[in-house]
Amino acid sequence: GAQADPSAALRAIPWLDNWMDERYRRIVEDERLADPNLSPALALYLYARSFFLKDLPLPTDRREAHAYFLGQAREHWLTLGHRQSQAHLALALHRHGEREAAGAILRSLRERAVTDNELGMFWRDSEHSWWWYRAPIETQAMMIEAFDEVAGDAEAVEACQTWLLKQKQTRHWRASRATADAVYALLMRGADRLASDALVEIELGGRKIVPEKTEAGTGFFEKRFVGPEIVPELGRVALRKRDDGVAWGSLHWQYLEDIAKVAPHDGTPLRLERTLHVKRDTPRGPELQPVNGPLAVGDELVSRIVLRTDRDMEYVHLKDERGSGTEPTRVLSGHRYRDGLSYYETVRDTATHFFIGYLPKGTYVFETSVRVQHRGRYPSGLARVQCLYAPEFNSHAASADLAVE
Repeated sequence: GAQADPSAALRAIPWLDNWMDERYRRIVEDERLADPNLSPALALYLYARSFFLKDLPLPTDRREAHAYFLGQAREHWLTLGHRQSQAHLALALHRHGEREAAGAILRSLRERAVTDNELGMFWRDSEHSWWWYRAPIETQAMMIEAFDEVAGDAEAVEACQTWLLKQKQTRHWRASRATADAVYALLMRGADRLASDALVEIELGGRKIVPEKTEAGTGFFEKRFVGPEIVPELGRVALRKRDDGVAWGSLHWQYLEDIAKVAPHDGTPLRLERTLHVKRDTPRGPELQPVNGPLAVGDELVSRIVLRTDRDMEYVHLKDERGSGTEPTRVLSGHRYRDGLSYYETVRDTATHFFIGYLPKGTYVFETSVRVQHRGRYPSGLARVQCLYAPEFNSHAASADLAVE
């Protein structure tokens, strides 16, 4: 394939210097030198230019403008309310010997950070945005670079890298720039994550599991047990990780069970609760009343599902099963938008499915209505949810027995 020309960046530098100088001349003409005149583009310029100070020193006629914007970075960095731009300024200042100003930016970033034992270090201002300087993956990569180079804070670098890896567990890196920045931050900063090829030691029932083949880089492997190999002792799982860094995995246990005996599961970041109500006409209008006692043919049964997640996820599938003696009241599939959440709802023979492309952390309520069609006793079915990008994140609610007289 084609290879990048190493001199291409150097050829672009004079154009960028001219661009920066034009903005400075415009500020001088408008007599705005004392005002804050920083922008995300200028912060990115100062950061990018700092890589080439030795290879291509600033021309004499451009040093006045460059010194002005460097002074702006020192005095007015708080006017840029975007962490990516602030990290750009911190790195540029640090590379120009402005250690005190660069350190102040890093201290501010550290004070605004949140640290979690599982998720690492992150910031709550991450959001979906069209602006390039708010892109969450690229911004986290800049946090790693800044804490490594400016602060020399190995603990913060490790914590920021942990968030980046955990984020990838349930979401995807949306663009080539995000992927390149993330890979650069993970492999070129902090500890060498590819230096160790040690695997997590796994024992099932005292039996050490030796993988036959592992995936390069990640160490991923799988081991399946079938038929007579499955014994109760395999339920005793012991894990040992002897090298540094973060690792995760999953163990899936599949079996057949009476649906009435399936208990709710909330052992993952996804939590699901379902309650059944019957819609009754009252003098105050229609009301939802908890199912308490037998139902009648023709009753409208409403399934209310409360979904909670403690982190952002993508590609989430929610399935609400219905009893065999009921039929849905709404059968048309389509995109829905409710309470800030966009999803696609489709009705199938045995359940209603919700396909959620992006699920921000929070609490959400879904409702489906069915009409009771037949007498008898039958289960209502389960409600299940799973992150398709990380199948180990799943949950289900219990089934309830319906009595129709």
